[in-house]
Amino acid sequence: MKPIFTKPIFAYLLALYFCLNPNMKLNAWGFYAHQKINRLAVFCLPPEMFPFFKKHIDYITEHAVDPDKRRYLVSGEGEKHFIDMDHYEHVLPFDTIPKSYSKAVEKYSKDSLHAYGIVPWNIQWMLNSLTEAFASKNEAKILKYAAELGHYIGDAHVPLHVTENYNGQLTNQHGIHGFFETRLPELFSNDFDFFVGHAAYITHPLNTTWHIIEESFASLDSVFLYEKKTHSAFSEQAKFTYEPKGNQMQKVYSRDFSKQYHLFLNGMVERRMRAAVLAIASFWYTAWVNGGQPSFEEIPVHKSDTAQIEILPQGFPGQMLGRQEE
Repeated sequence: MKPIFTKPIFAYLLALYFCLNPNMKLNAWGFYAHQKINRLAVFCLPPEMFPFFKKHIDYITEHAVDPDKRRYLVSGEGEKHFIDMDHYEHVLPFDTIPKSYSKAVEKYSKDSLHAYGIVPWNIQWMLNSLTEAFASKNEAKILKYAAELGHYIGDAHVPLHVTENYNGQLTNQHGIHGFFETRLPELFSNDFDFFVGHAAYITHPLNTTWHIIEESFASLDSVFLYEKKTHSAFSEQAKFTYEPKGNQMQKVYSRDFSKQYHLFLNGMVERRMRAAVLAIASFWYTAWVNGGQPSFEEIPVHKSDTAQIEILPQGFPGQMLGRQEE
């Protein structure tokens, strides 16, 4: 069965949809952190890759949030960003859910597996797509898949992307997702040490991905415990403030409140962001190696292929499809 719309027509319809909805909410859920992480990953690449990625660093940075934009427009995108590990496991190490996608589908069924998130396998699929893009020397697809692979790897490093209690809705901690993933990086990441070393070849990417998930899962207790502890130390009035976001004033956690939570976490946000930077660069490097290590001087601009790349408009509609993390 052929799709109703070709990719160029779909891209045009997406842009038209946004143009006809000028009052839609601009949502920057993780926007700042994703873009910063992708940008910093470029500087971890080896000399053979760095000039090409540095040349296109603005694209790699800007399009780091394309997968989040699709969460507002495409059903089925959301499940690619998370996995609810506490649906399957409650303690480490993980020994219940199969690590391979095919075996996990056999055990739980595809519908059930996707309902609780597929980020570890989606990272592998994106890695394969990037590897194929390198092998075919397709500049447009290299840039697209590199930017978006970085997004999903970044998501896997956020503890709240590996739990059913993704926004504190089960423990009366609503809003913790954006607090951890967006507010803290915006306030404090300029002081983080992002000298994380050089990208390394990953021999077993799926195992590495599951290790990332386990590290995020191991951080969950502290994420929830210290958020409660911070709340108990502040009056309701002192917890929030209003700050300008675009042409509106937005209610946000106050700087003092955020600083206390950040101090309680003892560098966790910095550690997870640093790990994400190095992991993204290493996955990019691995895709390049597995794609035959093509010389970037031999990679032409494929204008026809560029036209086929999904073009997502600026901003976000007001309602995320699937689970609501706001």
